[in-house]
Amino acid sequence: MNGVVIEQMSSLEDAVDADAVIVGSGIATREVVEDATIMNTLRRLDPQRQLIAGQCSGTLVLAKLGLLNDVPACTDLTTKPWVIAAGVEVLNQPFFARDNVATAGGRLASHYLAAWIITRLDGKYAAEAALHYVAPVGEKEEYVERAWRNISPYLPAAITV
Repeated sequence: MNGVVIEQMSSLEDAVDADAVIVGSGIATREVVEDATIMNTLRRLDPQRQLIAGQCSGTLVLAKLGLLNDVPACTDLTTKPWVIAAGVEVLNQPFFARDNVATAGGRLASHYLAAWIITRLDGKYAAEAALHYVAPVGEKEEYVERAWRNISPYLPAAITV
């Protein structure tokens, strides 16, 4: 989109074996969910052993995979009608997670997904360090605190935030 080119560094098959998978957003998401080859590969994602997240229209992919059955979700305003049509309640908030599945709505909510995944895989301090590193100068503490406010209700009780 807009001339940005991303070269493939791994295959879609690699996602099936990853510890965490973020399904990103894009202008062709509705075509992706109609592509049987892609969706059949993604059906092998397993929330029992993986962290799985959807960013904006990536939430539609999770919905079509059946990963959001009875789970409310977050998405961007453009994708919202398609996610609702897929039978998923869309929340008016930037982040939601249940168990090992998370969604975020709005491109600037992506750091909530990153913080949730880093916290779940490597702990609070690793996530806090990553957030602090990327936060705007002069807003670092506020940025980190806002992230914790959004993700902490969705972290396992064993993780102290």
